[in-house]
Amino acid sequence: MAEPLLRIPPFPGARVTAFAVTEARTGHQVKPATDLLAQMRAARVGGAYWASQPDLPQGDYLLVRTRDGSMQAEARGQAARPVVIWTDDPHEANPPPDGVVVVRGEADPWHMLSRARMLWTDADDETTFIAALMAVPIGLSRTAGRFAELARGGDHALEAMAARELAHRTWIDPFTRAPCPAERIIAYCAEWRRLIDANRPLAAAFGFGHWKQDTVDALLWGGGGAHTAFLAAQQDQLEALPASSAIAVWKARVPEAFLASCEHSSRPLHEVEDGFIRSVGLGADCVPPLSIIVDPVGVHYDPSRPSGLENLLIDRKFTPDLLARARQMCTLIVESRISKYEVGKAAPLPRPGGARRHILVTGQVEDDRSVLTGGGDVRGNLDLLTRARIAEPDAYILYKPHPDVLSGHRKGHVKEADALRHADAIIADQPISALLDMVDGVHVITSLAGFEGLLRGKDVTTHGVPFYAGWGLTTDLGAVPERRRGHMRTLDELVAATLLLYPRYLDPVTGLPCPPEILIERLKSGSARRKNTILVLLRRAQGNLRRWFTGVRAAS
Repeated sequence: MAEPLLRIPPFPGARVTAFAVTEARTGHQVKPATDLLAQMRAARVGGAYWASQPDLPQGDYLLVRTRDGSMQAEARGQAARPVVIWTDDPHEANPPPDGVVVVRGEADPWHMLSRARMLWTDADDETTFIAALMAVPIGLSRTAGRFAELARGGDHALEAMAARELAHRTWIDPFTRAPCPAERIIAYCAEWRRLIDANRPLAAAFGFGHWKQDTVDALLWGGGGAHTAFLAAQQDQLEALPASSAIAVWKARVPEAFLASCEHSSRPLHEVEDGFIRSVGLGADCVPPLSIIVDPVGVHYDPSRPSGLENLLIDRKFTPDLLARARQMCTLIVESRISKYEVGKAAPLPRPGGARRHILVTGQVEDDRSVLTGGGDVRGNLDLLTRARIAEPDAYILYKPHPDVLSGHRKGHVKEADALRHADAIIADQPISALLDMVDGVHVITSLAGFEGLLRGKDVTTHGVPFYAGWGLTTDLGAVPERRRGHMRTLDELVAATLLLYPRYLDPVTGLPCPPEILIERLKSGSARRKNTILVLLRRAQGNLRRWFTGVRAAS
């Protein structure tokens, strides 16, 4: 069988590199070929849509992609109007005449055809199909070949080919390994295209530890042949990049002087952070993330300036299908007891305070950038506990220290005696999901636990300004930015923006960028859990030593 028109991009580190497809048909209802063609056209997928996008003439041009020497020679003689010769031959004996541009090797066919007035090609070249889909006139070097009918058959021939090549085949979902319809395969390709196109401007990435690079490489890959360029955060490395190129920076992992140089340069800066469903294990223990956020506007946890997430919540019109998916996502997370770093236990927790209102106060890493930028006038975890007790004088308050603090790596320890002046209990050995299920409300500075509480229908009070404050879903005690006011959002809309549209996810099984639902299923099944590397074991040993010296202990 010929190579399928829909293919998986060669993402760095991917363990699944091709769609499984057969000629046989299954019991799936077949979507009309016209609908599949419209879906492909809108997504600009088919062929090597991930490949490079070379410079092309400004106006229209004749695109020549053929092995036929006489047709190439004829094209070179038409240089009065721009001609682009696209060839797989790496060698060219004669320099092209004026008006002729030669592109060598693999390239994005949608880009190559974007301003083509006509395509001259071979009948067995898949660029013919893309040209027909884009309504670009086609001239063939020979009349026999897989796509020959497209040059003479119009829309009917295109629909017949789509039915044969797409609808009437059995496609295998690369994540579930179950048969699926062609429209799901097109949807996967569409998401991969959006990801790759968003990454194309990136010239380099700074602030990524070696232990993190392998997993985020696919999520930062901008197509073509090269992997992501992970560089040391040094001034000479920055200055060696093209002046107009964008850079990805994990701000908390680069020196302040280097960060200042990045922010004052003319290069677009894409901030990278952990996603909201991250991994099984802590970042402080060097467990790589399976989800990241890449924001070219500004990071989501800094309320002093806009972010891509905030813009989504202000401007986006959410479709009914997307909101239905968000509702299902919320249910899946709650039923799976998934949180940022863990998969919770199934057994419900007893309510130690009986009939009293139960409040969870979540500690944070006090020098974390989300606290420094969004914490307002809250002076750390002890101050948060004090404020929570003032706000909830009769409640049974449970304090959960942050796991990175308990691991001994980060700042934010509160002495047990000090915490118990305001809290009724300190709980460190229970999953956050189980605690959220048990309590009535949550008090946070900027913790993601507040968002996770919203997913479970809990009352959430924010003492700082997290990304989910100011949309009408929380009790906000911090100074919410004026630009958020008047933009009330439902929980489904918040979930759609925060979990479906904003982050990027990696499937630990296939090594492919994936929908969040796939990652949650991997976390549930245990297939996202990785063997502890020597680095992880060393980091945990360091944390234990630090805890011993500083007196941090896991209270319960």
